[in-house]
Amino acid sequence: GGGRGRSRRRRGSAAMAAAPRCRERLFAFYFLSHIPVTLLIDLQALLPAGLHPRALTELLQWYAATFRDPMMLQPPEWFKAFIYCEAFLQMPFFPIAVYAFLKGGCKWIRTPAIIYSTHVATTLFAILAHILFHDFSKSEHLGPQTQRERLILLSIYMPYLLIPLLILFTMLYNPYYNHVEKRKRK
Repeated sequence: GGGRGRSRRRRGSAAMAAAPRCRERLFAFYFLSHIPVTLLIDLQALLPAGLHPRALTELLQWYAATFRDPMMLQPPEWFKAFIYCEAFLQMPFFPIAVYAFLKGGCKWIRTPAIIYSTHVATTLFAILAHILFHDFSKSEHLGPQTQRERLILLSIYMPYLLIPLLILFTMLYNPYYNHVEKRKRK
């Protein structure tokens, strides 16, 4: 009887270790994919016209028209502030996060990941509320008009809320990242 219990506990521990590793790979992919999106698409809202290759400008225009996202073509000032944060605060963090999560087991990523995920989740709440409740009828570029169009646009932004929330909860509640070492008593 006792051997089987220990065996089950070991399998349970292995499963607990596998789950964070799977999530770490997801996080690494998320940050890795974010680098070209930020550099090639998102920064177009801040940089002078003509700086990006025509194909990238056309890609952004296609995206904005297809998914009715006028914020990317004519960003409100508050949205520009979020893109500045993405460029100057988040972008330098992306390669560091890719490295930490690809390598795996880097406990030092906990605090920077908590800061990143909290910041991004906060900005996404504002963006999602804007998508859901803003009157886009006066926008220069076509915005979502129907509830269906709002939900489609919402689905484009939603992973940028859900994955940071998953990162946050992993950093806060996974025993591997949340383990506090006890100091030895003298």
